[in-house]
Amino acid sequence: MADRALFVLAALFVLAYVLEVFGRRTRVPGVVLLISTGMIAREALDRSGFELGFVESLLPVVGTIGLVLIVLEGALDLEVRRDRAKLIARSSTAALAGFLATLLVFGWLFARLLGYDWAVAALAAMPFAVISSAVAIPSAAGLPGDAREFVVYESSLSDIIGVLFFYAWLGANGSLERFLGGLFGGGAVSLAAAALTALGVFFLINRLEGHIRFVPLLAGLLLLYAAGKTLHLSPLILILVCGLLLNNPHLLEWNARLKAMHRPRYDRTLADFKSLVAELTFAVKSVFFIMLGYWTDLGAMLDWRAWALAAAMTGVIYASRFGILKAVGVAEPRRLAWLAPRGLITVLLFITASETGRLAGFPFGTVMLVVLTTALATSLAHRGLPSEPAPSDIDEAGPPLERVAE
Repeated sequence: MADRALFVLAALFVLAYVLEVFGRRTRVPGVVLLISTGMIAREALDRSGFELGFVESLLPVVGTIGLVLIVLEGALDLEVRRDRAKLIARSSTAALAGFLATLLVFGWLFARLLGYDWAVAALAAMPFAVISSAVAIPSAAGLPGDAREFVVYESSLSDIIGVLFFYAWLGANGSLERFLGGLFGGGAVSLAAAALTALGVFFLINRLEGHIRFVPLLAGLLLLYAAGKTLHLSPLILILVCGLLLNNPHLLEWNARLKAMHRPRYDRTLADFKSLVAELTFAVKSVFFIMLGYWTDLGAMLDWRAWALAAAMTGVIYASRFGILKAVGVAEPRRLAWLAPRGLITVLLFITASETGRLAGFPFGTVMLVVLTTALATSLAHRGLPSEPAPSDIDEAGPPLERVAE
């Protein structure tokens, strides 16, 4: 039994890597290939009478770990400088405006078509209003440096905004006053906790020694994320701030004591940490999306109501996004408009919302139809761009942002 499990796990990671390379060469999003693989595996196993009953309970755990690693990996790629102020402002504005615009329209749709009251309609709409950084960040690879940075900032901030709004609304039980208190109070506490945690992580990473250094550090970040989620804060802010500070130690140069924390060997240590995070992100993300495909009920996706609702929501997503990107002055809004995928965070929040028992009558096939449609649409952002280099070429040239800087 153990040998079979080892064989399946090893084959899973090899297959995920092959699909990742194939998707990069053909411009087919890797997430679509991974989900499709899970769906095919579900059909094959069902026909043989074999069922993986643990997938449904394990899916939220794997997804949460993947979300933390993806946001951390994206933040570790970003540089915060004065010449990036406009870019950060645009991405923040686009993330907030996009979330609110789609939330209002989706909430109205759910209230009119599904008969929900306004509180339940808003709860059901929030997962679909969030851009998934788990899909958007990998899909932005190969874009020009500024465009890629915009996508990383916007999608990470959209995740944070969505989580903060969702849990504040979930705990408010329809009360607007409780929602506003949880939203702004939780945001302020999250920022304060993120700043303190980031300083602690920076201090530790400058003093880590020995062969075992980064796994305990990552475990500590996951522990803090879980604690923040339990307290209904926005722990993704903590992850984002930690990653930004680690990759931008110059932000501490204003204080002599903080500057003294920066050791000469720090750059080498950070490079090793980035490499580990990238490897773990690939592994966890691959497992999640294959499990998501297996978890998907194909029968629910055949419901005509799910198709109608998904078509309307997809149209709203891209129409509103193009207008918002044009309004904030983003270069090439027609290209970046296609990078608005729903994915990991959408699934996680929707599962949480459905567990409340208030989404009776919702056509659940809508979730996967929106996820797959918006993930496939990300390939349209690369039209007219040169093909991406092979993985070996990427490794030799260095990370995309470093090549742009050079």
